[in-house]
Amino acid sequence: MSYTLDAGLLEAVTAMFASGRQAPQPAPRDDWKAVRTNGEAALAALEAASPEHPDVSRTDYSTPSYDGAHMTVRWFAPERHDSSGTGPAAIYLHGGGMIQGTVELYDRFVAAYVADSGVPMLAVDYRRAPEHPHPAPVEDSFAGLAWLGAHAGDLGIDPGRIALMGDSAGGGLAAGAALLARDRGVPVAKQILIYPMLDDRNTVPDPALVPWAAWSYDDNYTGWHALLGEKIGQTDVPETAAPARALDLAGLAPTYIEVGELDIFRDEAIAYARRTAAAGTRVELHVHPGCPHGFDRIDPHVDVVRRSRADRIRALNSY
Repeated sequence: MSYTLDAGLLEAVTAMFASGRQAPQPAPRDDWKAVRTNGEAALAALEAASPEHPDVSRTDYSTPSYDGAHMTVRWFAPERHDSSGTGPAAIYLHGGGMIQGTVELYDRFVAAYVADSGVPMLAVDYRRAPEHPHPAPVEDSFAGLAWLGAHAGDLGIDPGRIALMGDSAGGGLAAGAALLARDRGVPVAKQILIYPMLDDRNTVPDPALVPWAAWSYDDNYTGWHALLGEKIGQTDVPETAAPARALDLAGLAPTYIEVGELDIFRDEAIAYARRTAAAGTRVELHVHPGCPHGFDRIDPHVDVVRRSRADRIRALNSY
């Protein structure tokens, strides 16, 4: 199949390169340090160019994870937060292929969701691979959910109205944390999975997608190998590490999944949505034609970005 980039995104990318911006050199396969360096430089540039949203307050807390290690969680609250104890909230888990990204590099990005939706969020600064392989990232994510539930009264939210939300690796961690929550009896009101990273077996290139892969198959191997070590692609990978491995998807919260047609995560996201729906969960799936991984970070004014943004805000206001 021959693919084409969404017309609005093509115009934005063309203008970007016409202004002198250079495409980054791809990192070598399995070089997680290069992926992290390149990726965090890009995230820092995006963060610096984003609105600050001073109407959203930030408060940092510390909480222990499963192994006693402490991590930072950042509470984002809108200026007019309803503190009656009946409102919703969301956990936000940042992207970065399991090996890059921080809450600090996503600060304005998360604040924008809070400002636009009115829903407060707790961003979890989960530990990253390879320094902290599985289960640290997903257990840290679950620990953030447990912390927010335990402090719901102090923060003026309903502990029964907490969603798990994330993009890319964060979407995969949100799905994994939702499986942990189901099995441990912790309520989750909704899953919002933005082009989620779900399947460690997705490392064999599809030639039709390779030219559009903003997150490449080599990058995907690098991230999964850092998280799983030599277990990558083997039969004994835990479902909480790679949720596409889960045999039983029953009992999950209503789920919103979004992915681009040109994203190497497309097929695993569609399969996860189909299997979740077949297990009896309400699912909303969007596959955006002509959109690569991270398309929403290219230009906020492009029509498909505006539409996807509106859908995410609607999802945040639906539980």
